[in-house]
Amino acid sequence: MKGKRFIALLISSLLSLQMFAVFAQTDVIGQVKETIKAGSAKELSKFLYQTVDVTIEGNLQSYSKAQAEFVFRDFFKQHPPNEFSIIHQGSSKGGQPFAIGHYKSGVDTYRVFMKIKSTNNQQLLHEISFSKE
Repeated sequence: MKGKRFIALLISSLLSLQMFAVFAQTDVIGQVKETIKAGSAKELSKFLYQTVDVTIEGNLQSYSKAQAEFVFRDFFKQHPPNEFSIIHQGSSKGGQPFAIGHYKSGVDTYRVFMKIKSTNNQQLLHEISFSKE
């Protein structure tokens, strides 16, 4: 009988951890969404991995967290946000979280693709792209 209780407790604990991981993923994507919506490169940099792959209009570059902040500052200055929304989010087969969004600036619309990486119990952006539609 004690064995069944232990297994039930173990299963319950594992499900709780899984729910927490889904919440953490959703939370980080929500926070990133708000920083992009505000056009705040400084706030966005708080959610970047130590190196981040950034693609803007087909130009892929790897940057340090500090360099990426300057790249985003320039992008937001040239293309101030009118609107940003997440249209899809999920996880790859390997469990890596991602999100797809629409970024509107003036008459231009960009598809935004983000990949999240887990490190030291933190969810951080390690890849982001802005592709003009």
